[in-house]
Amino acid sequence: MDSTLHSIDRGPFEITDQNEDWNDKADAYFSADVETDGPIPGPFSILSFALVYAGSFDGRHFRRPDNYDRSLYKELKPISENFEPEALRVNGLDRKRLCLEGESPEQAMTDASRWVKKVSGVAQPVLVAYPLSFDWSWLYWYFIRFSAEGSPFAYSRCFDIKTALAVKAAIPISAAGRSRIDPSLRSGHPHTHHAVDDAIAQAEIFANVFEWEGVRGGTR
Repeated sequence: MDSTLHSIDRGPFEITDQNEDWNDKADAYFSADVETDGPIPGPFSILSFALVYAGSFDGRHFRRPDNYDRSLYKELKPISENFEPEALRVNGLDRKRLCLEGESPEQAMTDASRWVKKVSGVAQPVLVAYPLSFDWSWLYWYFIRFSAEGSPFAYSRCFDIKTALAVKAAIPISAAGRSRIDPSLRSGHPHTHHAVDDAIAQAEIFANVFEWEGVRGGTR
């Protein structure tokens, strides 16, 4: 699906030269979901994560993917002995099995970095999450610590759906939680706490919010 954003007001610093370097760089978005055994990376571990290609934007045209089949899923070996039982109850992952069968973080993160770059092609990869802070902090730490190629999202190429919703809906961040999303912006995909399912549902919400004109621009 192709959505064109009309009449973008670039303000006093509007770039009028269509050959400016920024205009040649499109974003390639990746919806991320991380399942962990605790609140912070290092003392605790990523148990699984998924990345789903969620569309592109070149400054004028946003394009949803035709489907969400382009995805990467990894289950990882824990990096410490620490875990919180409540976290395991939420995600339903068998931590003992992952201690034996999980992929090494080095291999998983290197594979993920290469996959993101391959799918992105000439576009710039951007990580998307709702909220961004949790998934970004885990994945960035793991990419820097374990990937042979570092972070495919550099140190700051990321998009917070919660902030975008707050701005477009003209509401405080504190009122922009998932439970308060307007039905027209929600995903029809189930939220199961399996990383792939949750990343797909999040990708659909991202596209809906991105295309929405917001309360000041009319209805969807």
